Amino acid sequence: MQYLESDKKLGKTTPNIALMLERNSLRFSERAVYCEKLNGKYSGITWEKFFENIQNIAANLREHGFCKGEKMVIYSPNRLEMLEMELAVMSSGGISVPIFAWFNAETSEQLIRHSDARFLAVAGELQLSRINPEIPLKEIFSFDRINTKQFKNLHSFEELLKPNNNKNNSLNFDAGEDEICLNMYTSGTMGVPKCVQLTHGNILSQQAGLELIWNLNENDRFLSYLPWHHSFGGIFERFTALYTGATMYLESGYGKDPKVILENWELVQPTLFFSVPKVYQSLVELTKADSKAEETFFHSGLKFVFTAAAPLPKNISDEFEKRDIPVIEGWGLTETSPCCTLTDPNIKRENGVVGKPIPGVTVRIAEDGEIQVKGPNVMKGYYKNEEANKNIFTNDGWYCTGDVGEITPSGLKLISRKDRIFKLTNGEKVVPTEMEGLIQTKCHYVMYAMVVGGGSEYPVAILFPNKKMLDHPNYEISPEEGCFCPRSINDLGKCLQGCLHDANCGLAQKFSKIKYAMVIDDDLSIEKNTLTPSMKIAPKKVMEAYKAHIENLYGANNKISEDVYVIKLDTENKISRKPVEV
Repeated sequence: MQYLESDKKLGKTTPNIALMLERNSLRFSERAVYCEKLNGKYSGITWEKFFENIQNIAANLREHGFCKGEKMVIYSPNRLEMLEMELAVMSSGGISVPIFAWFNAETSEQLIRHSDARFLAVAGELQLSRINPEIPLKEIFSFDRINTKQFKNLHSFEELLKPNNNKNNSLNFDAGEDEICLNMYTSGTMGVPKCVQLTHGNILSQQAGLELIWNLNENDRFLSYLPWHHSFGGIFERFTALYTGATMYLESGYGKDPKVILENWELVQPTLFFSVPKVYQSLVELTKADSKAEETFFHSGLKFVFTAAAPLPKNISDEFEKRDIPVIEGWGLTETSPCCTLTDPNIKRENGVVGKPIPGVTVRIAEDGEIQVKGPNVMKGYYKNEEANKNIFTNDGWYCTGDVGEITPSGLKLISRKDRIFKLTNGEKVVPTEMEGLIQTKCHYVMYAMVVGGGSEYPVAILFPNKKMLDHPNYEISPEEGCFCPRSINDLGKCLQGCLHDANCGLAQKFSKIKYAMVIDDDLSIEKNTLTPSMKIAPKKVMEAYKAHIENLYGANNKISEDVYVIKLDTENKISRKPVEV
């Protein structure tokens, strides 16, 4: 087997979150830990007041019967109250269970019941309206004031902030590194979300490792939108800010509107930014059309930008590179708290390469190509899921990630999710993510691409357009020569003929080349379950939702309601760039 580890050794780590919070409340007492935007300006809370609130919350929760080992489901978007509640729970011996703020009633009930939590915190009326009163909850707390007689056990969060004489004894400073403090549900890209059990040591060992790599401190500013129910935002970004004493500024648009992000960017002037490729793409596109936006975004104090979830397109990465702003990419999973590897900003970025392990973490490649991980960041296991736990660790204790990769001189290279690889009728294995990446690199008018074909003679692709870009094409930012900035599904279909041909040419194996593709005039969404809460495509759900469309690409004649454009490709690569009518 091939092994890869950091050349830096992990030293002593802070044992638990309570000690980390106490340390920083003393070191940075008058500095802001967190800020929110109000009336066009950002204002925040100091470390001293923040720590006092956490102590009071923990003490008052105890009087409501919240004991060590109890679980609190937190059903809310990012906000100060959520941050304080979650840290009070985790640092007092409890287990926080954050869930996506906009889950429907059915999903939220499923997760609350599965978690066995007896306590619940909701943001406000919307979340409370989705709670079944029959769920056996001891107490419910609302961050917003709500007047209702439906829930007799409902309390205002303000009650928990009241001064408590026992606040100095409310936190568990003796908690061990192996004690579970966080239950986080996975995105569920391939099915039902799994409940990952994470410890103080899982979370803080990662920060001790990052401290050896990154030069961050209390003067840094994070402009944050990544949701805290998800590991990228809730563990990696948030605890990086908390651990170093940097200030977190909540992005008031929650990352949904690039114009709002830029407005907040000008106010905050972040020194680093954590995001996903789709958001970087939208922000860079704005700067292309506005010199002031360009100056604001690429400001001199920006140390680096961090990207994860998918490779950053080269044309976007190049915009940072030519301004000497490092782009760092990382890889990991919720089960690994989440970061395992980081790219070195001093090394030229390579497509698919996600760098080398952080201190304390080792990765290896199994005989079947699966990436396996060992380190203090690896979870205890899944909660109440014997089937998932059965084969998740090897006999010698390595975590099986489900990702397939290889080790290169530049670091770990990702190839695909193991369960995405499929076999054709001739027995050949196809790695669909390779083609999907090529398509999305070629055309930024494609929002999502999915290649399928298990048990068939050849692969096909279903493509979902970026409708905002179709409505407002920008003729200055087309990445490919010959792109005429399509304005409709038909335009895009005709234009894609050439790009898909080129993408096919980029594949070495003839059997991996797609024969047909379909552009579908529809949106993938969280509400339809075709996207996860972290905005990643959910392959199984997409295949279910567009089963009729996929069958039509193999010769069926199913009736479908959406407008589509079908593209036929010559896998021998002999065709020209002219569209082929089907």
